[in-house]
Amino acid sequence: MSSINRSELVECYAQRFPGKTFREVQTCADCLLGYMSEILASGDRIEIRGFGTFSLNTVPARIGRNPKTGEKVAVAERRRIHFKCSKAILYKLNR
Repeated sequence: MSSINRSELVECYAQRFPGKTFREVQTCADCLLGYMSEILASGDRIEIRGFGTFSLNTVPARIGRNPKTGEKVAVAERRRIHFKCSKAILYKLNR
């Protein structure tokens, strides 16, 4: 599998847990992803043991350039999500 989206993830877990309905698994996935979004939006980091950590990096404001006209444009400060995988995943990737 080269990539997976949210609905494919929900479908995979619905098949793994036949006692749960697709709707229940979908609700759990929505709850988990929503909670992770809230934590990151508040500025905290998320650490999932054996998987990795999600944290925020702040990109400072700068003066950019419009590539079409060449005029200078102010680019506001932004926050980006940074993911660092665990050593266990690095080991699996680089066997």
